[in-house]
This record gives sequence, structure tokens and C-alpha cells, in this order.
Amino acid sequence: MSSSWLTPPADFLSNMLESERQTFMSLTSKLHFKKGDFIFQSGDPGKYVYVLTQGRAKIIQLSPVGKEMILWFCLAGEMFGLADLPRGGKREVSAQACSEAEILAVKRETMDQFLMNNPNTAYQVIELLSYRMRVLGHVMMNLAADDVTSRIIKLILRLGASCTEGANEKQLNYPLTHQEMADMIGTSRQTVTSVLGQLRKKGVVSMDHHCIRIENQVELERLLNHVGNENFWDSKAH
Repeated sequence: MSSSWLTPPADFLSNMLESERQTFMSLTSKLHFKKGDFIFQSGDPGKYVYVLTQGRAKIIQLSPVGKEMILWFCLAGEMFGLADLPRGGKREVSAQACSEAEILAVKRETMDQFLMNNPNTAYQVIELLSYRMRVLGHVMMNLAADDVTSRIIKLILRLGASCTEGANEKQLNYPLTHQEMADMIGTSRQTVTSVLGQLRKKGVVSMDHHCIRIENQVELERLLNHVGNENFWDSKAH
């Protein structure tokens, strides 16, 4: 599996032209949230667009039976709350701070006008929305076609795609609990724990304070191609 196409766009703020960034910053209000606080919830009016400047947040949706599904994580520099930008209306998802978070908020109508006057930033927004559509499409396909081991390996590779530490060894830049991983791929925490334990035994990943480290990406991708083989877990990593 090549995960290069899943690499997210560059930091939204840092990739703006200086003149556009200064104008954009003058239109925003700075907000602070504690870990666990909701930035917005499903059903809220979509009045604002947000840029995360510090911390981490998650975009979540509840199933009809109340099970939480994590659609993606937002890291510093990312914009979110964009789905309601063209039409307004009520939110269909929720955004929750995973840590102490600093966020810039801009009114939807103000953002509309800003994008019409600043095509470079408008293109960045299109690129970001396109990336998220690809990721969600990829996740839906995995849920429909892959077993849980494949889904976990693909999740690790997708999250690792945004790391620049190295080609074959890299560490995620933020902690991720087994429950959060389970909520991203539609399985149980116990199953995630079991599969990660097997991947650690093979030496392809390790964990340090809930931070996943890919020890051998080449071997991890090779393993993905052999999931489903009768003796998959018994085979030796190369």
C-alpha cells in the first residue's frame, strides 16, 4: 500500500501568502478549550469556521445506537468546520478538544467573502476538502472490504503518512489510545490491543506513552499484503 496520496496538505496558516495571512488573522477571534470540551456539537448552527493553532481535536459522529466514530484528528495548523461553509445549516458532526487547545474562529459569512477575494487560500480549502473526501472514501472501503488486522495496519500507515521523521522509521506526533484507534476503524479496544501486541512481537511497531512508532514501514506494508494467509501471525518478519 502506498500511503503517499494520504499525506495531508501543508499547514494551512503557514502556506498562506503573507498578505492573505495578515488579513485572515484580523478577521478571527481567539478561543481556548480544555481537554474534553466540545468546540461544537452535532445539531449546532454552523456559524463559524475554525483553525487549530495549538493542541489537538477530533471530529466525531455518533451512530444511530450512540457509538462514537472518529472521522479524523485535527492537528495544529489545520482548518475544520468547513462542511457547512457553503450552505450554513446545522452541524452533522461534533468537534472535541483532545488536549488544551487554542483555536481561531471566523464567521462563515466573513470566510465566504475572504475566499472570494483570495483565490490562493480558496484553492487551499479545496485541496483540504478533497484530501478529507479521499480519506473518508478510503476508510469506507476498508470497513466494507478489509478484516480488522488490515484496517489497523492501514490506519497506522495513514497516520504515519503525515510524519516526516524518516522513510522507514517514524513516530506519530501525538498520543493515540487503543479506544481512539478502535473508534476510527469500527472495532473494539480489545481487538486493537491484541493486533498491536502481535505487531510489536514482529518488531514493526512499538508504543511509548500511547505514541505509536513505526519501526519498519517496509515490513509493515509487506505484512499488509499477506494478511489472511493461514500462518500470518506465525511467519517471521524479514
